[in-house]
Amino acid sequence: MDHNSHHSGTAHGHSAPAGGRDHSSHGGHGGRGGHHGGDAHGASWATATKATLHCLTGCAIGEILGMVIGTALLWDNVPTMILAITLAFIFGYSFTLFAVVRAGLSLKAAIKVALAADTVSIAVMELVDNAIIALTPGAMDAHLSDGLFWSALLGGFAVAFVITTPVNKWMIGRGKGHAVVHAYH
Repeated sequence: MDHNSHHSGTAHGHSAPAGGRDHSSHGGHGGRGGHHGGDAHGASWATATKATLHCLTGCAIGEILGMVIGTALLWDNVPTMILAITLAFIFGYSFTLFAVVRAGLSLKAAIKVALAADTVSIAVMELVDNAIIALTPGAMDAHLSDGLFWSALLGGFAVAFVITTPVNKWMIGRGKGHAVVHAYH
């Protein structure tokens, strides 16, 4: 697919505003003339939302798996959280890694792209999500069968999504974060 037509304003379901030109897709082009003075209007909210959902999916799979494993093995809170956060990063990176390898990148190059694309997003998401869980009374001691376990975990994901989306919008608008993946879609 022609890279310019991929980002023409109608890609990914975006439509140009009344009056003609949509500049929301120009921000993710790094050194290719897509920057507009470094302000965040270069990325659309839809693009940022998709990038955040992509990150959230990998983080949620990894974190839930880590919490389930740690809780099932009767581990203390700290090792369980370390496992959950580690798996969140692994699964978060793996979604991007597999996509760009499938697009033809070498494994070494794909790892660099995944690290550049997802590190800040995953870190913000994990920081917020785990802070919500840690600050929810009783959540750290809840078991898998407790509604509090799941409500704190899912509530943390919801709050993390709301906070991480503007971070991703800002980064994509500057040609960073998930913007580095667009060349491989």
